Amino acid sequence: MSLKTKFFGNTRKPRGLFGIYMVNRMNGGHHAVLAEWALKDFEIDSESSALDIGCGGGANIARLLERCRQVTGVDYSSVAVSKARKFNWKAIAQGRCNVVEGNVADLPFEDDSFNLVTAFETIYFWPDIEDCYRQVRRVLKDGGRFVIVNELDGERDDKKWETIIEGMHAYTPDEIESGLNAAGFTSIELTRDDRHFVRVVAEK
Repeated sequence: MSLKTKFFGNTRKPRGLFGIYMVNRMNGGHHAVLAEWALKDFEIDSESSALDIGCGGGANIARLLERCRQVTGVDYSSVAVSKARKFNWKAIAQGRCNVVEGNVADLPFEDDSFNLVTAFETIYFWPDIEDCYRQVRRVLKDGGRFVIVNELDGERDDKKWETIIEGMHAYTPDEIESGLNAAGFTSIELTRDDRHFVRVVAEK
């Protein structure tokens, strides 16, 4: 395995020293630009309970906490969970935030738990994508929304990353919409900009 492959593999599941560096990197730079673009015109009820899947270093949990009553983060990387807890320690102490280790393929939450579920730059790595979408739908309350935000739209030279990062798939907007429909989501809305950023909002 090349050093490049080993390094960028930590975008999928941060671990070790490279992983620590990666989750710190996830909290800033283009990740912040993407998240701010996706949320700037997105209305959220202040009483909402939100889940951020693949929460990484926890910066998007903090953004959601500015607008939601309660936010939970989940990630299958222990390095990411540790960083996200430290980043949001004050909200955790206040009882407004929780960060747990878990897998999107088997989310450790009860049915109908959240008004909002977000997935920033993470569905690229989800196994059996339609089954994962069904897990998201299961934990959403009726009328709840699932928000997918990607920097890659699968329509440029994005496929090169699939050769660098094992298990990655750069989904096109059409592929995302098709998978969400198959999982039972409705009212699917797509927003894009000239940087090829993609935001997909689906309702249960």
